[in-house]
Amino acid sequence: MANWCNNWVVFEGTAEAIEQITQLFKSMAEQEQKDNCGHLPHFVQDTHGDYFYNISQDNESAGVFQYETKWSPNTDAVKQIAEHFKVNFTQDYEELGCLVYGQAIFEEGILTDTCLDSQDFDSYELDEETDTYHFEGTEYDSEWEILDTLLERKSENQLNTIKI
Repeated sequence: MANWCNNWVVFEGTAEAIEQITQLFKSMAEQEQKDNCGHLPHFVQDTHGDYFYNISQDNESAGVFQYETKWSPNTDAVKQIAEHFKVNFTQDYEELGCLVYGQAIFEEGILTDTCLDSQDFDSYELDEETDTYHFEGTEYDSEWEILDTLLERKSENQLNTIKI
């Protein structure tokens, strides 16, 4: 049984490209409802079982989708979609059971994927008696703020390394 990785992707490009991507995701979601299995666009070369499951769209914002994948994000498949339609994207993903938490940004043909590693997850702890998290001397009710802080730091470090 797979652990499900939650993915949120925001595509950015021309209105025409975003509409085509919207139709593509609607089509995949409809097909999944019919045959009860994940899907990929016909032009995406699958090398890792990167199928899209349980696709939904943010009706308030064009080009914004949420879906699930098995165990890890399907960034390569999303990149192939972006290249096909000549758009950029930001993909946020998490599957905390497998210690997966990160963000991929594809902009002007360059993919930057930043994710936490086991050291990051080991940098905070849960106090089960109080049901609070402890990180750098501060107590948190949820681990999400901690994870966002760690990811932001890692992303900044990657940018600083690239600039050097």
